[in-house]
Amino acid sequence: METIRFTITTEEVGKRIDAFLSDKLEDFSRSAITKAIEKGLLTVNDKTVSKSYKLNLDDEVSFTIEDPVELDVVAQDIPLDIVYEDDDLLVVNKPKGMVVHPAAGNYTDTLVNALLFHCKDSLSGINGVLRPGIVHRIDKNTSGLLIVAKNDISHRHLAQQIKEHSFTREYLTIVYGNIKDDSGTIDAPIGRHHTDRKKMCVTTKNSKNAVTHYEVLERLNGYTFLRCKLETGRTHQIRVHMSYIGHPVAGDDVYGPKKVIKQLEGQCLHAQKLGFIHPKTNEYLEFSSEIPSVFSEFLHKLQKLS
Repeated sequence: METIRFTITTEEVGKRIDAFLSDKLEDFSRSAITKAIEKGLLTVNDKTVSKSYKLNLDDEVSFTIEDPVELDVVAQDIPLDIVYEDDDLLVVNKPKGMVVHPAAGNYTDTLVNALLFHCKDSLSGINGVLRPGIVHRIDKNTSGLLIVAKNDISHRHLAQQIKEHSFTREYLTIVYGNIKDDSGTIDAPIGRHHTDRKKMCVTTKNSKNAVTHYEVLERLNGYTFLRCKLETGRTHQIRVHMSYIGHPVAGDDVYGPKKVIKQLEGQCLHAQKLGFIHPKTNEYLEFSSEIPSVFSEFLHKLQKLS
């Protein structure tokens, strides 16, 4: 087990302990932190506290990370489009329609199942039983580049880059409507939807800051082709932000109009570029991938109509 310690500063006074840890520990979901607190893995001034504990100045916070337990997720021989690989990490081009990690009701045919077969025992254990090696995620129906850590040192190094916003993540997307400005920034906090827990939304309640930069690549017939650059990486960030400004992602059946474009088989969103500093060599690496055929065919169709 590993224990991480914090001393509370003036800026952090009054924060709930679960919110504080969620901000500090990017590798852990809010629910994972809650479970750890319930197990007694958190102490403040050497005493266990509840998740609603409010922080005081100079509180000594200790959070113990359990050793990863043996995986009960099956390894599957599923072909992977590996863009780069070495002893510390690999970059995978995830196809549209593939789930990243197992979850309730879906324990097979995920990227993790494929990684377990390909990497055997060489995956970081920081994100627990069902998410070995997963540093960041992209949605099932979003295609594109994803980085996977093969050991805990690499995982922490890469997660820190994401936290410090030095991790390059650029997406290509087609959204509804004509975005008039050639470029812009959406700075709006994102949190869980207050009535539909499967959705995210722009909200100031129990939210995290979220920043998306966008650039217009082409204006089409009732649509806009965009490049989006993430400054933060919140769940469904681009999809929520584009819907928030009135230009939802084409094909998005959650944040877009009820009548979806079925030929897109989900949101028209592709993680096209990924850049980071290698955790061992300190060299900056950058990779890009082509948009999938379902995206390119839709784009060409719109270009012909414009």
